Amino acid sequence: MNAMTRTPADLLRSALAADPGRPLVTFYDDATGERVELSVATFANWVAKTANLLQGDLGAEPGDRLALLLPAHWQSAVWLLACDSVGVVASVGGDPGGADLVVSGPDTLERALECGGERVALALRPLGGRFPQPPAGFADYAVEVPGQGDRFAPFSPVDPAGPALIVGGEELSHTALVDRAREDAAKLGLGEGSRVLTGLGYETWEGLSAGLYAALAAGASVVLCRNLDRLSPEGLAQRTESERVTHTV
Repeated sequence: MNAMTRTPADLLRSALAADPGRPLVTFYDDATGERVELSVATFANWVAKTANLLQGDLGAEPGDRLALLLPAHWQSAVWLLACDSVGVVASVGGDPGGADLVVSGPDTLERALECGGERVALALRPLGGRFPQPPAGFADYAVEVPGQGDRFAPFSPVDPAGPALIVGGEELSHTALVDRAREDAAKLGLGEGSRVLTGLGYETWEGLSAGLYAALAAGASVVLCRNLDRLSPEGLAQRTESERVTHTV
């Protein structure tokens, strides 16, 4: 990654230029048996579509606060990079009542109604499926995102020194986030081709770093596991081998 890489969106662009076909996020849900693998190119396409939805249809602007009420999931990772692409501040698990817009999973819809701005709901079903019955007061992400453009350009340049992420009560700028992700990658010994398996949630910086940012900063990839406690030790050993895992967090 070059010295001009100052935002997570820059990291994704660098990864796309280097090797678009390599895996970036491999997601497992051990409650449903779901497995999804996204290459850098596929992930970047989802990010572009989501950023276009965020900027165009939802009218989000740089500096707006988005309450992200989602678990560790591949679609959560997409939303984090889409927010960064637009310049929207992603507040992980943040207060919807104090946010400009909210993105919610199926288990937090009632809480998300506290937001007076735009509301988006994700069913978090396999293959990015939509809700069988759309929740009242929400746009269904799976309905809205497919028609969005495959390329994204922000209306306003993103300020690397501006706020990017709020997690655990701490606010990080885009540049600070990238710097911390690089530090974490170095501590973990991650490099190009590394495969990180993690079952940590996204509600802490440690979970976000292990499950997205550190790997992105290092040119590595993530095996992101939800409900990992349901997997037997034998199953975990098999997954570690089949996914060519080099690091476990």
